[in-house]
Amino acid sequence: MIHALTWMPAALRDAGLKVALVDGWESRGAAAMGDVAGVMCHHTAGPRHSNMPSLDTLVGGRPDLRGPLAQIGLGRDGTCYTVAAGRCNHAGDGSWQGVALGNSRFIGIEAENTGLADDWPWPAVQLDAYQRCVAALLRHLDRPAAWCCAHKEYALPKGRKRDPQFDMPAFRAAVAAILDGSAPPAVLIPTCEPAGAGRPTLRRNDNDPLVGLLQQRLGLTQDDHFGPLTEAAVRSFQRNRLLVPDGIVGPKTWAALDQP
Repeated sequence: MIHALTWMPAALRDAGLKVALVDGWESRGAAAMGDVAGVMCHHTAGPRHSNMPSLDTLVGGRPDLRGPLAQIGLGRDGTCYTVAAGRCNHAGDGSWQGVALGNSRFIGIEAENTGLADDWPWPAVQLDAYQRCVAALLRHLDRPAAWCCAHKEYALPKGRKRDPQFDMPAFRAAVAAILDGSAPPAVLIPTCEPAGAGRPTLRRNDNDPLVGLLQQRLGLTQDDHFGPLTEAAVRSFQRNRLLVPDGIVGPKTWAALDQP
């Protein structure tokens, strides 16, 4: 069964966000959604390592809670992993703006963060993507920023949940600014190397001899096509070099690849 929220990836891409589709997402869900009222924000409380280590849990659930656990997982690099188009078990008991059916009335976003001091502050690229992701969903729903809530704001009894651990009024103000067009535009990665080095930014689905050079530097089979294996190798390389692991080969990644 194909569920109702299949519009999400297009809405996120139109907002300039990087989207990764998790196999089977269109038909994944505990049940059909109801009339969607808004968006609920969470953090995963998952491991500190890597970009989206909680993804399998979001898809399959936990021993005490059947998956899927959110429609969208947000990686530390700002990638929006589309997990499910149907209802997810993310909300539990609570209420926001008088709506108490959180699982069937709110889209859940689980952002990768431990919720502890070792994962603070949030990466700027992730927090910006979080705000833009929420704004994109609310724009499609024709809802204002007030229809974005934190799990900690929704959950009852009060104090039952503490995620996400950032200031929600400030977060909603940033979402409102994106919705009304007063926010600065998203920062885009430059299209070429500075100082005329002549190597363009490479990303998934590119076909170029320079992709072959990239694959050679990464120890991969050279086929000049930037596919998922190449992207995964780029992300791993970027994490090892303490770069933003976005899977896109821009100036900083090229510079790191040039180093012995």
